[in-house]
Amino acid sequence: MSTPLRVAAFVTALVAAFAVAWGAGQAVGPIDTEPVAAHEDTAHGDAAEHGDAHGATTAADVGGLTARADGFTLALADREVAAGRTRLDFQVLTSSGRPLLDYTREHDKDLHLIVVRRDLTGFQHVHTVLDPESGTWSVDVRLTPGVWRVVADFTPEGWEGITLADDLAVVGDFTPQPLPSDTRTATLATDEGTYTVTLEGDTAPGAATVLTTRIELDGEPVTDLEPYLGAFGHLVAIRAGDLGYLHVHPEEGEPGPAIDFATAFPEPATYGLFLDFQHRGTVRTAAFTVESGGAPSGDHAEGGDHEH
Repeated sequence: MSTPLRVAAFVTALVAAFAVAWGAGQAVGPIDTEPVAAHEDTAHGDAAEHGDAHGATTAADVGGLTARADGFTLALADREVAAGRTRLDFQVLTSSGRPLLDYTREHDKDLHLIVVRRDLTGFQHVHTVLDPESGTWSVDVRLTPGVWRVVADFTPEGWEGITLADDLAVVGDFTPQPLPSDTRTATLATDEGTYTVTLEGDTAPGAATVLTTRIELDGEPVTDLEPYLGAFGHLVAIRAGDLGYLHVHPEEGEPGPAIDFATAFPEPATYGLFLDFQHRGTVRTAAFTVESGGAPSGDHAEGGDHEH
């Protein structure tokens, strides 16, 4: 089968699968997704607004729905790549069409890149390298067939934070995975032992909230978490369907077992939540599914880890 026909086939399969089920996949690591055209942003950007003393975002603060906002554009070097280990190159363009070179550092990085499969069964928070002359960001990723959402979270110098996103097609046979219902406990089997990570907090839509994650290793509380990107943990929330990106802010606290995060769920929907934390020199990722406005089901999720 030719490459265009193969891509068209898995696009059709993915659309059909999403008409049947919305869940939140918990297999953390390489991801597949389907390409969806980016739309112009009619709102004034994706700048984070703060709603309470914890710094929680307002209910309307959802980014990553478009590849262009506030005069900035996310420009992927390739819209289609082969499965497996591949290099991802992109630029952030200004309204003049020139690459953006000046950024304000947030959480120890000038730009945070999230790559998530469109069915939410894969997730990677990767650290890109900027060529200061060409303005091109580059990173090596490992992707399985499907369509992946590439989300860039950054702050241009002198601006508020902006989140841009676009789709990347990964060629190959692809079967979208259904997402489980509300899942707030993740189990990670590692060489160090078994991590159990739980998620607690009010997920009612339309109000600022604080979510708390708790981490145990073989049943014992983990109290020696290591700083990662300027905090003891980072939580990413992505809405199923349109893959809207919620801004989640880590609170200052102790190195475990609890980590607090301020955010807001804008409307009743299914959200995939991904927690990155570092322990004993390795970054681990725990994944959850949240039905905003729904009750926890007690299902279990899985997670993964990656060396840094």
